[in-house]
Amino acid sequence: MIKEKTTTVETEVDQLVQRSKKALAVLKDYTQEQIDELCEKVAVAALDNHMKLAKMAVEETGRGVVEDKAIKNIYASEYIWNSIRHDKTVGILKDDDEEQLMEIAEPVGIVAGVTPVTNPTSTVVFKALISLKGRNTIVFGFHPQAQKSSAEAARIIQTAIAAAGGPADAVLYIEHPSIEATNDLMHHPDVATILATGGPSMVTAAYSSGKPALGVGPGNGPTYVEKTADIKQAVNDIVLSKTFDNGMICASENSAIVDTEIYAAVKAEFIRLGCYFVKPKDVQALSDAVIDPNRHTVRGPVAGKTAYQIAQMAGLKDVPVDCRVLIAEINGVGVKYPLSGEKLSPVLTVYKATSHEAAFKRANELLHYGGLGHTAGLHTTDDDLIKAFGLAMPACRILINTPSSVGGLGNIYNNMTPSLTLGTGSYGGNSISHNVTDMDLINIKTVAKRRNNMQWVKMPPKVYFERNAVRYLEHMAGIKKVFIVCDPGMVQFGYADRVTAVLNKRTEPVDIDIFSEVEPNPSTDTVYKGVARMNAFKPDTIIALGGGSAMDAAKGMWLFYEHPEASFLGAKQKFLDIRKRTYKVPVANKVTYIGIPTTSGTGSEVTPYAVITDSKTHVKYPITDYAMQPDIAIIDPQFVETVPARTTAWTGLDVITHATEAYVSTMASDYTRGWSIQALQLAFKYLKASFDGDKYAREKMHNASTLAGMAFANAFLGINHSIAHKLGGEFNLPHGLAIAITYPQVVRYNAEIPTKLAMWPKYNHNTALEDYANIARALGLPGKTDEDLKESLVKAYIDLAHSMDVTLSLKANRVEKKHFDATVDELAELAYEDQCTTANPREPLISELKAILEREWDGQGVEK
Repeated sequence: MIKEKTTTVETEVDQLVQRSKKALAVLKDYTQEQIDELCEKVAVAALDNHMKLAKMAVEETGRGVVEDKAIKNIYASEYIWNSIRHDKTVGILKDDDEEQLMEIAEPVGIVAGVTPVTNPTSTVVFKALISLKGRNTIVFGFHPQAQKSSAEAARIIQTAIAAAGGPADAVLYIEHPSIEATNDLMHHPDVATILATGGPSMVTAAYSSGKPALGVGPGNGPTYVEKTADIKQAVNDIVLSKTFDNGMICASENSAIVDTEIYAAVKAEFIRLGCYFVKPKDVQALSDAVIDPNRHTVRGPVAGKTAYQIAQMAGLKDVPVDCRVLIAEINGVGVKYPLSGEKLSPVLTVYKATSHEAAFKRANELLHYGGLGHTAGLHTTDDDLIKAFGLAMPACRILINTPSSVGGLGNIYNNMTPSLTLGTGSYGGNSISHNVTDMDLINIKTVAKRRNNMQWVKMPPKVYFERNAVRYLEHMAGIKKVFIVCDPGMVQFGYADRVTAVLNKRTEPVDIDIFSEVEPNPSTDTVYKGVARMNAFKPDTIIALGGGSAMDAAKGMWLFYEHPEASFLGAKQKFLDIRKRTYKVPVANKVTYIGIPTTSGTGSEVTPYAVITDSKTHVKYPITDYAMQPDIAIIDPQFVETVPARTTAWTGLDVITHATEAYVSTMASDYTRGWSIQALQLAFKYLKASFDGDKYAREKMHNASTLAGMAFANAFLGINHSIAHKLGGEFNLPHGLAIAITYPQVVRYNAEIPTKLAMWPKYNHNTALEDYANIARALGLPGKTDEDLKESLVKAYIDLAHSMDVTLSLKANRVEKKHFDATVDELAELAYEDQCTTANPREPLISELKAILEREWDGQGVEK
């Protein structure tokens, strides 16, 4: 019976390897361009399914956080592909005539991929991408507890490969997982190398297979919070790191060593951020629950659980449900102090240090107890100490002023190579000492200081304003064929005639074609219809005339007219960093784009945003890329002098929201905040008068709209817009109304101490409450404390909305409860996936977005 089972397993593995060999033969003939195109399709497909895979992984394994697994899936496709996309991996790499040396790239062959239960989908995407980039094929052996989600990740990749015209068998997996099957795969004579991530026994098996192996196992990283550290930033980093996917990244901090001089302040900050210090009498109970007494490692059921769930396992009854991290204060390392080992969960041990020497000694002890070669962290402002720590620690990643979990992965908080396979070198019995690259036979120690991303200010080269600024079109060079994009009202009410009248004053005649079929929420069908008209007309200039809908539609037409090969699927994908996005939106630079707004709200005339509704799914997608930033903006108040009062109210409240979200964004800067404040001061002063029809006020609101656009074009937006985009699409609400209903709820939500801390290197710690208070001060609103000032801002917004007859609840705006209840879960998830979410000062949970939506239905805390 046993022999029969073994034979069946061997047969399955052998059949997979033989199929992989055939795919390998096909890939071997691929050019660099072909393999790069295939890899990009794989990366986009994985990115498109990042949320689905995250949900499957958590549902199947019962571990981790959906939102964080979603980020890891994005990272595995966006950051990894951005890092390797320009690597030359095919053909001649180097031809040095002086040295007479030539380097030629060849695939290593079939890769055996072993994946862990902790990262069951992102690891599949990562290993498939780095294997395919070198024209290798890969056969996976998945962790049995994550077979379903890992297999779905592989299936998505296979489908993408086939769609790109490649061999789907380039990525295969064992369908009936077992330790025996994975061992057979690693020992198969046709397997060239092994990529193994997992527990110590699996990594040991990989290295014992007789094959070249890149395998990494556990870590037990300490972090030292030295007395000169920025305490708020340091504690923020540690809590962010320990709660990211519930601590399942092996680089995350397992212990914090804190100088006695700042220990009380550090402890207070941990408590402020919702961490729980375990009572001394309960430490043993926690230890018994978390650590297996025989293996001296974390118990299987604990890894990836929440702090509260672990507290329940340990019988700790007074731990609150929203506890972020369980912290145990202990004073030793080793088997007599079980919690000093790796915990793969939001459980942290804390030690006091009386000197640098004592702290270094403790960190060394911790690394020798299961963490050799992996990761060590240091929070300090002392450059000499950084050097000393780097020299002293037996760790291959030494992270300075950085959250270790996401910092260790590389390229988010530092310039290390992005990877999901982190070597521990000879210290930890690994063949590599760095984040996986081609330098696999030497140990490399990397000291990585925290890096603030270079930021930017980008706006159209020319912005014309004041009444009758449209006359610029009479003298602008290079206009011969003009394609005007607008909605039917622009023609009906004579606005299009005003533009054509100026164009007809030009010395040389101008051909004009007017596309006036843009709907309130422009769809992909409308975009492609416009592109067809442009293909026939061949314009050299596009004029977008109208509100955000016309400008957004025109941007889509501009892109797909110049680049018919461009992908809406790729362009709509969410990104963490616009400079590293998986899909590069091609630049439209042959036709000049001119934006002329006829409402004071969108700011689209100066932004790289285009909100397009997918005609198939009816979901709104905010596509963001500087490839779509207008060339010229004309801010002429004559076009808003007769806008209906109701529209003026909605768009004006959107202006305030743009400026507010840009001001509190994780990417806000000294440059963008100036625009935000000026826009806010103008809007709060002139919006009501503009609503009442005052022409001077309308001119001021027109300027405020563009200033707010300049701010959020560079600092981006937040969940106010994420939620409003989805409300508008589902319930057919005007965008400004959906924005207004959401504003008070989001300001109050963002101002709380967050459940999840926002991730952006320059955003040292959460400052949303302080930022809202600063806005209130700039507006002259009353309040003694930051909390008072924040509430004054919310009240001022509510009062302004009410003064213009805007009711701030979904119920009051004809959203039926039955319809709302049937869609609220999906809306919350779609809002989380919205591009605007990434720059919000508070990283939202999907459940929290749902709670905001539920408060919006009846206007809780806003409407009586």
